[in-house]
Amino acid sequence: MSEHLISSKEMAQFVASGYLRFDDVVPEDLCEGCLEEIREKHFGYLNVGAPFEETWPTGTALGDTFRLPKMQGIIESLVGPDPLYDHHAAHLVPAGVMRGPDMHQDSVIDFRPNYFDIQISFFPADTPDEMGGTFLVPGTHHRNVRTGDIHIYQHMKGKIWASCPAGTVYVWNTRVWHGSRSNHTDKDRYMYKLRLNPTVPQVRLFDTSDLDDPQIPSILNANHGWEGNDHRYELMERVKQWRYVSDQPGYDQGEKFMRRIEYAPGEKEEVAAG
Repeated sequence: MSEHLISSKEMAQFVASGYLRFDDVVPEDLCEGCLEEIREKHFGYLNVGAPFEETWPTGTALGDTFRLPKMQGIIESLVGPDPLYDHHAAHLVPAGVMRGPDMHQDSVIDFRPNYFDIQISFFPADTPDEMGGTFLVPGTHHRNVRTGDIHIYQHMKGKIWASCPAGTVYVWNTRVWHGSRSNHTDKDRYMYKLRLNPTVPQVRLFDTSDLDDPQIPSILNANHGWEGNDHRYELMERVKQWRYVSDQPGYDQGEKFMRRIEYAPGEKEEVAAG
């Protein structure tokens, strides 16, 4: 399994942008099988909170898909080897359906400072640009909002969408702002979404062999365009999460923003005196 874990640089991208994209994860035959199963049942809450391994029986297309070594490596790198099933949804946007403003955040009540859930968006069929696809606003996972606050937002700088071939997988922090786009084709669009919860501290679950790669600071410093003058605030939030997942409590970068808010002269002396 270790050869399928994500790298430290990929983990830094996840911390900074809130998502990762993986092409050619699911082979064609499994994609076709998943489409058949998805069409039978579009939405479901199965045994919420149960071990994910118990969710789908072996021999099902969806079960086999999420047991692929690459898929399991992605999952283990972010939420550990034995995650819990939260829920799933087979999103359908029928042919020719136009969508209005739809931006939202799924985790409006999730304020855990370190832990995070992941959502996997699996595209079992080709999803060209004219078919729409799920959109994400990278880097927004550090901004908890009430869903209605952003529902009418349409044109945020840095927004990306899943224009991708069959078998592509996006994995994203559940707090990322996202939504659905219009389908301008004569074919129905499907996207299978799965949410998983961690059962272990999300510390160094990924491949740490490149933890000291000199590119990591610049990856964490990514500017997605929408941050504006708040970019430094966003960077501080990323540093906090990177400290946790990389087990580097003293990590800092740039102008050493964390040092500025953590520097408290006299505090240790006062504690000792007490």
